[in-house]
Amino acid sequence: MLNSLIFDFLKDKGACDIGFCKLKSPFKNLDYAISFCIRLSDAVVDEIGSSPTYTYFHHYRTVNSFIDRLGLETVILLQDMGYNAVANPASQSHGDKDYAGLFSHKTAAVKSGLGSIGKSGLFISKKYGPRVRLGTVFTDAPLEVSDFSYEDVCGGCDLCVKACPAGAITGKTFYLGIDRREIFDPQKCSDYMKKHFHHIGRGAVCGICMRVCPKGQRQPKI
Repeated sequence: MLNSLIFDFLKDKGACDIGFCKLKSPFKNLDYAISFCIRLSDAVVDEIGSSPTYTYFHHYRTVNSFIDRLGLETVILLQDMGYNAVANPASQSHGDKDYAGLFSHKTAAVKSGLGSIGKSGLFISKKYGPRVRLGTVFTDAPLEVSDFSYEDVCGGCDLCVKACPAGAITGKTFYLGIDRREIFDPQKCSDYMKKHFHHIGRGAVCGICMRVCPKGQRQPKI
């Protein structure tokens, strides 16, 4: 019942997919996680060519703000029911070298059964490919969880490897436990964006690998 209540709450607020898992969180005694996806605009993503667009940068920031708001509202809901909860920031790096947040949203999303990780290092939603942003809420609420096995979704595809202008994607297939730098070099990505896309949102976004991924391509209407 608790899962259904939270699922319906997030769905009504705009989340396109929601899952639940138990893991080791960065917060004491908050080892249950609620993972949710917000779908990006196909029209905006499809505009991305050899560089990101101003519209994409704005869209990216707007969706992040929406995720933070939705995470906060979920925390308030859980607290009103007597549970503790913390929302993981939508996009916040801890430290200058690893370009990683406090906790990886992708870890919770994969463990919740919402998708997998591609060669690009992006989360690949079962429903919408990489064209989503993720949110995570940690709680002590006793959620019902299931174990999901990881699935390789890329196979022999290497479109993102070829499309990455920074050469930051190695082409290695992701597997559980692999170090992120073996498949993706965040330093190369960041340096290239700052040098070439600084005029678009201070070089903070790119999106090319996401745009070319066939898992995110819309099927033509019949």
